[in-house]
Amino acid sequence: MTHDTRSRPTAHALLSDGTTVCIRPVRPGDHGQLHGFYEEMSAENLRLRFFAASRRSATMAADRACTPPRPGYRALMAESKDQVIGLAEYEVGDEAATAEISLAVADGLHHRGVGTLLVEHLVSAARADGITTFTADALSENHAVLQLFADLGLRTARRFEGPEVRCAIELDEDDAYLSAVEARGRAADVASLEPLLRPDAIVVVGAGRRPGSVGRALLHHLHAGGFTRRLFAVNPCATSILGVTSYPSVSALPKVPDLAVLAVPATALPDTAEECGKAGVRALLVVSAGLDSQQAQALMAACRTYGMRLVGPNCLGITNTDPALSLDATFAADHPRPGTAGVAVQSGGVGIALLDGLSRLGIGVSSFASLGDKYDVSGNDMLQWWESDNRTELALLHLESFGNPRAFSRTARRVSRRMPVLTVDAGRTDAGRRAAASHTAAAANPTMTRQALFTQSGITATRSVGELLETAALLHSQPLPAGTRVAIVTNARGAGVLAADACEEAGHSLPPLTPSVIESLSAVLPDGATAGNPVYVTAAVTEEQLGNCVDRIMRHPGIDTVLLTLVPTAVAAATGDDLVRALTSGPARRALPVAVVRLEQDLPVRLLPATEGGSIPSYAEPGAAARALAHAAHRAAWLSRAAGTLPELAQVDTARARAVAETYLATHPDGGWLDPRTCAELLTCYGIPQLPWSWAQTEDDAVIAAERLRGPDGRVVLKAHWQGLLHKSEQHAVHLDLEGEAQVRAAFRDVETRFAGLMTGVVVQPLAARGTELFAGVVQDEVFGPLVLFGLGGTVAEVLADHAARLAPLTDLDVHDLITAPRCAPLLFGAGGSGTVDLEGLEQLLLRLSRMAGDLPQLAEADFNPVLATPDAVSVLDARVRLLPRRAQHPYLRRLR
Repeated sequence: MTHDTRSRPTAHALLSDGTTVCIRPVRPGDHGQLHGFYEEMSAENLRLRFFAASRRSATMAADRACTPPRPGYRALMAESKDQVIGLAEYEVGDEAATAEISLAVADGLHHRGVGTLLVEHLVSAARADGITTFTADALSENHAVLQLFADLGLRTARRFEGPEVRCAIELDEDDAYLSAVEARGRAADVASLEPLLRPDAIVVVGAGRRPGSVGRALLHHLHAGGFTRRLFAVNPCATSILGVTSYPSVSALPKVPDLAVLAVPATALPDTAEECGKAGVRALLVVSAGLDSQQAQALMAACRTYGMRLVGPNCLGITNTDPALSLDATFAADHPRPGTAGVAVQSGGVGIALLDGLSRLGIGVSSFASLGDKYDVSGNDMLQWWESDNRTELALLHLESFGNPRAFSRTARRVSRRMPVLTVDAGRTDAGRRAAASHTAAAANPTMTRQALFTQSGITATRSVGELLETAALLHSQPLPAGTRVAIVTNARGAGVLAADACEEAGHSLPPLTPSVIESLSAVLPDGATAGNPVYVTAAVTEEQLGNCVDRIMRHPGIDTVLLTLVPTAVAAATGDDLVRALTSGPARRALPVAVVRLEQDLPVRLLPATEGGSIPSYAEPGAAARALAHAAHRAAWLSRAAGTLPELAQVDTARARAVAETYLATHPDGGWLDPRTCAELLTCYGIPQLPWSWAQTEDDAVIAAERLRGPDGRVVLKAHWQGLLHKSEQHAVHLDLEGEAQVRAAFRDVETRFAGLMTGVVVQPLAARGTELFAGVVQDEVFGPLVLFGLGGTVAEVLADHAARLAPLTDLDVHDLITAPRCAPLLFGAGGSGTVDLEGLEQLLLRLSRMAGDLPQLAEADFNPVLATPDAVSVLDARVRLLPRRAQHPYLRRLR
């Protein structure tokens, strides 16, 4: 190992109490700091670290950590406000895959997660260096460090040797370790948000004396909203603003505020943030916009140096409607209604629309964050806050970007099990819907990538803010349906037809009612009613009759949802019947979900209060109700499935694959498409089945290869190759159905002549058997990580663009979804009489492709087209792989952006 200990980047992360520390490699210039770190240790701390209270040992430890970089050694240190508070190091011994680890934490900072955080980062570095095991010696009385190792989530073995304990820690990254890291990160994250969302004191910096300023509006909202704790203003030209005492500076305040709301010009932000940090402020809300790169860097430097969490800049503000707090630090027109929906947005305009809509519906808001440019606090942070606040029952997101999608996905997958998480799929463009080109990177458009993230995470993705509110109303008020079978009840045939069309288009079915149900309904409905599906109850139906009808349909075992489509009639008005009251006079939450469509309704969606509590959603048009019910059914189906697992794969040689990639990049430092032989070697490392082939650089070599590879029918295929060739068919660089030596020679001469100066050789393969041609590929998205694509292959792939996608690593359930999602899926299960293809082989191919992408960050793109699937086997007929010089970024390592 020859890795430079200084090559690992600096990272900021949260301790268990929510404070921020800097984790970075030790450099030679840190000797003085490290020596002081050890000098300030108590004798007892030194004894537990070095097994003796010797200052000489401390000096030697500082010398060792600060020597120039050397193979097999790493040292990471934790800093807080430029003070060293912890050091972790490892050194490889006689066994290349095993390293001994040591750890030291400053006096007074134990039990705050310093050591655990350092070890997590050291584990990540060790894995990148090929180390599989840590060993550590500790005194048996050093309960703190032994407990730290035990709680890591990694498999740890202990062996007692007198007063010492020898620990061996396996560095396998399994779900147990990720869950342990996740739990620690969640607790630290929530603690860090306390000063932001539950502050004991707030100061508004930049509140003007004249009406019209954003700062004044924020101060007014806080004051008028009844913030229950201390509130200050900073304005050097005023002693009071809107009845709130004002001070000349943050440092002059009588109490250090937890949260500072900054509404100052961009030019003043860096200095203001620095002043807040020095004063001890723990969180910033920055509504100012227009920062240049230098101002942005200075703002973030102040936040990280002083451990302040940041919302913004360029945002609407934050809200926490907890009656014990009544925090509304926004400049929206109205205060939101307290309730149970958590909201996080990047767009202030969308935020206002959601706040107003949720308040109007009566759902209300638990907490709200307008994230703006999202320098720090993200949707992932807010999800974890709502998960633990004991108030939020519904999470609504409008995110235009994702800082760490894989961490977000893992959090969202967990939170979605507890509450509905809804989002607007923002950023859809024509480019995102274009037909796929003939290689993976072009096929993987942004829309497909986001949808894969939402699908795998259990997030309900809507297409507009209106649809988001319509769906939220249903999920807030009704139980989830068991399926997609809908019974429509209507007092107007035309309205029933509209509802039926909308339900069919949304993916619902309208099953016929059983004879017993029809007989039961006929007994309570007026003359002229028809008990089909839709159930037509006539314009003369009374309130009592409608209620009886709905109750009897509810008992039908073949129905999952009841949708009522009602129009006002003169008959009901004359008799005093209120058909809506037939639904709301009892409990809102029945055995099955109920929704209403009232075509005369003025608002897109309302929640109708029921007499026994709760509410029923009412929509102005059938499509909105049908879409909301479809989202509810999808959520129910997602919740009913067990969490997927990552299957074990045999015949995988990761070490060899990494060596292949490193060897290629050593001779191609800018990366590129692999030649056929290197590509085949890489696929062999993962047991990916390939059609037999041979490489030929001369006409005679091609003839010999053809003779050796001829199949039962005696025919072969010849494909020209040169560096960067992507579209063989478009270039007419493929010859099919070649029989005999003469045809092989003629084909070779043709490509040799036409591609003179380009061609480096040809690939000769037997002509493949008949089967279904498929496409499988992977692309490394810079933000989302590896994305696996699957669908119809061959030359029609470009035209039909029949692809599905899932983010790696793929679980067994992800693979099942990937295979069944494309429109061509029925072909794989025998539609058309071709027989079911080798589904197990197809699953293995996708799992191995996913594993290859996860193992090799250098894998920019892999393109298998076509993949031939038959009832007996699955085989890659043509493969292309592109590598780029990239280092692995651990997606689950605890660090702030």
